[in-house]
Amino acid sequence: MKLQRINVVGTTGAGKTAFAARLAAQLGVRHVELDALHWGPGWTPPDDDVFRDRVRGALAGDRWVACGNYRKVRDIVWERADTVVFLDYPLPLMFWRLLKRTARRVASREPLWGHSRESMRNAFFSRNSLFVWQWNTFRRRRTEYQEALADPRWSHVDFVRLRRPAEADRWLSIHSAP
Repeated sequence: MKLQRINVVGTTGAGKTAFAARLAAQLGVRHVELDALHWGPGWTPPDDDVFRDRVRGALAGDRWVACGNYRKVRDIVWERADTVVFLDYPLPLMFWRLLKRTARRVASREPLWGHSRESMRNAFFSRNSLFVWQWNTFRRRRTEYQEALADPRWSHVDFVRLRRPAEADRWLSIHSAP
């Protein structure tokens, strides 16, 4: 396994950002959050071309760990990636993690990527709620990544599927910098 350019993917609440940050620190490489490149003030996304350009720029180096699932830039990320790590955890675990994370962010008013904050309204009572998103994308993610494994475009990518946090911890423990 090469582990030079890694994309960490998974359903909302899986812990992509924390896992990717930990892996990047262990490998001594840059951590790229696709969410930070995507979301602007007030949760406004950029035009697709702007987002794609930001991702190209952020992933221009030889070594990085990126986290995020954006289909509109998957071709850019995976063409450069040598490894994709899919955090495929049980939905109840991810729901609990998302609930704890969201409650903490709402209570602390923690700014995300320097400009947007989660609120009770957008977190829990909106049709764009992350909980709705999590529910609606959970099965789709599994199907998408299973199909990607069979796609010859991605034959150069080592695909790692981790199904439990303990399995992820073990994987991280054996994949640290040489």
